[in-house]
Amino acid sequence: MNLSPPTTAVFIISLILAVLAIIGTFATIPLISANAFWVAIIAYIILAVGNVFRGV
Repeated sequence: MNLSPPTTAVFIISLILAVLAIIGTFATIPLISANAFWVAIIAYIILAVGNVFRGV
């Protein structure tokens, strides 16, 4: 399996989602706090897709 580095946009989107999930665990953010675990999983999936598929 050939991996490629994610684009900057994919990395930033994933980072923002991960930070929102962490903050949502300790503070109340509508929609994020109740689903912080799933937001973190989505951030990881986006980052993984950015690594597996070239040009995403």
